This record gives sequence, C-alpha cells and structure tokens, in this order.
Amino acid sequence: MQYIGYVNWTELPLPERGATVAVGLSGGVDSAVAAVLLAERGCRVIGVTMSHWKGGGEAAAAVPVVGRHSCFGPGEADDIEECRAFCRDQGMDYHVVDVADEYEREVLDYFRREYRAGRTPNPCVRCNGEIKFGALLKGIKRLGVDYDYFCTGHYAALISPDAPLANGTRPVCVRSAGDGAKDQSYFLYRVPSAVLERVRFPLASMTKAEVRAVAAKRGLAAAARSESQDFAPPEYLDALFSGAEPRPGDLVDMDGKVLGTHRGIEHYTVGQRKGLGIGGNGEPLYVRSIDAANNRVVLAGNNSLLCHALTADDWVWPGGTAPTEAFRAGVKIRLGSPVVPALIAPVNGGAGIWRISFDQPVRAAAPGQSAVAYTDGVIIGGGVIMGSEG
Repeated sequence: MQYIGYVNWTELPLPERGATVAVGLSGGVDSAVAAVLLAERGCRVIGVTMSHWKGGGEAAAAVPVVGRHSCFGPGEADDIEECRAFCRDQGMDYHVVDVADEYEREVLDYFRREYRAGRTPNPCVRCNGEIKFGALLKGIKRLGVDYDYFCTGHYAALISPDAPLANGTRPVCVRSAGDGAKDQSYFLYRVPSAVLERVRFPLASMTKAEVRAVAAKRGLAAAARSESQDFAPPEYLDALFSGAEPRPGDLVDMDGKVLGTHRGIEHYTVGQRKGLGIGGNGEPLYVRSIDAANNRVVLAGNNSLLCHALTADDWVWPGGTAPTEAFRAGVKIRLGSPVVPALIAPVNGGAGIWRISFDQPVRAAAPGQSAVAYTDGVIIGGGVIMGSEG
C-alpha cells in the first residue's frame, strides 16, 4: 500500500468542551483516568461497561475467583461495582451493556475453535474488532444513550491524512502510542476506519507512570489496582474447553520420533517451552508446530523456530481498500515482538493471501496470530498468519 506511506498526518483532536462522551470503563486505572481527563475538559462523560460473563456453567463454578487480573472471568461483578462506584463519586451517568451472547459467539467460540484446529487465537484482537468497538456500541444505542464520541483507555493514537490518498479516501488510521512499552495499536488493527471516526484515545501521548500519577493525585481507587495481564485466568482455561474432553496424543520430534504425550492440542502454541513434560539434559525443546490432523505436537530446538517468510490471509486495510502491488513495511507478528522490515507481496494475483518476506528472521510465527504492517508507526494493514517458511 505505497499510497498510504510518506504523507502528512494529523492526529484526531480530543472531544471538545460540551461534547457528550461515552467512556468504556473496565475498573482499571487507564479507563478511569481517561474518563476523568475528559470530564476536566468540560465534556459530559457517561460511563459504560460491557458485561460478558455468563457464569461459565458447572465446570467454571468449581474455579475459584483468584483475583481480577484478566479481561474475562468470574470477577466481573466486582469490576462492575467498582465502575459504578467510580461514576457515582465523579457524578457521571453509568450503564452496563450486556454483550454476553455476542462474546460467546465471536470470542469464546472462536477461541476454542482455533486452538482445536492447532492454531493460536488472539482473543484481544477479536474482542476489539467485534465486541468493544462493535457489539458494545450497538448495545449503547439500544439503551437509548446518545453520544458524540466513544473513548477508551487504550494506549494508541488515531490519525488521518491531511489530504486524500491516491485512492481518494481519508481513512482514520491507528498509530503507535507515545509510550512504546504500553502501545496497544496491534490489538486495534481490525477496527474499521468508519468506526474509528467517532472514537478517541485520551491516553495516546501519556506513559503508564503519568497515568498512575494522575490517578493518585485525584485520589482514584483504581490508582493502586494491578493491571489485567491475560485474556482469562489460567485456572479457568480448562473450563473453557469443558464441552469436549481433550484428546491426548504424541509429542514428537521433527523426524516423527515419539518423545512423550501431550494432554490435548488446545493446551499448546508455537514457541511454547513450559509445560511440555519433557525431561533430559539436552537442548531445550519448544513447540515448533501443531499437527491437528494427526493430533500431534511437534517439538524442536530454538533455531527451528526462526523463519524468513510467512503467509497471511483475512487482511483488513484502512478505508477497506487493498493495495494492488507489493509494498514494503515493518511487520509485527505478536504484541511483544519488534517491528521487522519486510516485503509484502500478493500471492496468486492477490486472491486475499499475502506473503511477507522479512529482512531478518522472526521467531515463532504462530498460525492464527496476526501479522500487522506499519509505516512510520501507522498501521496500514494486517492479516492472520497461515504458516511460516524457514
């Protein structure tokens, strides 16, 4: 997408004084500070929290509430009460939006389906595209809540080109946040430009330390709260797959030699080292690939995880317009990975599959994860990894 690079961009302004702003609250410090800063700008702030926990059934009932350190889990009721108390203290209206059915279908079913197919899902990418900036916004409208902007505590920036691009559009694009250590732009690449037009991220230029300082200075209860680290508590992951018993199978090396037994392919992902149950004093082994058809997990040494190219499909592009020829960009293959320069070229005449050839090898490219392309920190497209090449 050469036409989207090397242009002048302007960051979208924060909501103006007097605007009505719906703020997605999670109970954490980031969303609380975003809401307070907007109120201090003179905006009318309405707090909204999505409810997606159904109770999890009998299997989940046996799982203890181990603290609220995840996005999904049995601690949701406590999160909602904290958000309600925060809005009451701040004099803000507050609403809870039930998106449990949509979440079950779009995130949890996807999560199970991908792992059982031998792929590694990314529930945060899925949730942002389908739920936080999809079902939640529709739910707000169903409640009759009118707003000018929807804001969250994401660490990312929103920008738009100063002039129309070569294809005649001026799409709203996601750009990396000022705090590289907290940047969440990778998780937002599937949110459509049309939706982003009314979205704002007040923390785009702030560091986490600055956010906590704002919260502490204003005496917010969320100032001391620890961050959510995972999609779901580890204690609950087994319950997510309780609908079908796991199928143990072979752990094998690249020659097919049986090294041990796995407890079900849904418990493994490319690059994993811990929890393999393989002893010995030789070279450390990692999950290199997952053979779902034969119910096998293939193990190998660290160097085998390096790849120089991968293919990806299910691409999305700012403004919905795909490039027509190969282009160069930096690519991230997971949230914590560096941006690596690469050539991105269409496969078979551009039938939705693109091959990414890296200037230097990347490690543990997992099918099911996302490959996101950046130019000067701006997301210019992204797709889902199909497979890698050594």
